[in-house]
Amino acid sequence: MTIDLHAAVMWLRNGGVVAFPTDTFYGLTVDPTNHAAVESLFALKGRRADAALPFVAADVRQVADFCGALTGASARLAEHFWPGPLSLVLSAPTTIDAAVLGGGMSIAIRVPDHAIARALSAVWGAPLPATSANRSGEPAAVTVADLAAVARDPRVFVIDGGPTHGGAPSTIVDARDRPPMLVRDGAVPWSRVLPFLQE
Repeated sequence: MTIDLHAAVMWLRNGGVVAFPTDTFYGLTVDPTNHAAVESLFALKGRRADAALPFVAADVRQVADFCGALTGASARLAEHFWPGPLSLVLSAPTTIDAAVLGGGMSIAIRVPDHAIARALSAVWGAPLPATSANRSGEPAAVTVADLAAVARDPRVFVIDGGPTHGGAPSTIVDARDRPPMLVRDGAVPWSRVLPFLQE
């Protein structure tokens, strides 16, 4: 199976939406600096305007270039759980559209354990939003067939990477302050996170 990531990136640069596989479910992404594209993604999902978009990245270096160097517990968690379904809350760069942040000043970001998701971010040259590829409130998509109406939308370019693992979404942790906080329970149990939060 040949996957043309450059075509997907051109689609993003032209303001389109791309559906792609991750280590949990299929996700949707857009150019996070393009306000019209971000609005299109929110409309496609029926997502609340105050629900910030999470991000995926190619590697730790790309995360640091985007959000600043990881330190303390955030650095330890990244070293142990990336690539994988653990997202860290970090300061958002000023280069992305404010609508991405849902009224906040931070993003949840991770390096996923899926080669296509990492490669797409690498070809794009920066981390990308990655919200589940479904209408809000509906089941997340494990396969391209599950995308249903989303895949038929003319705004959407689909990368078929085969079935994903499914299961729980990524765990989200904010380890910037003391005490660190579990923002969303998910694929990585909090009990596995706790040992890495100690100095």
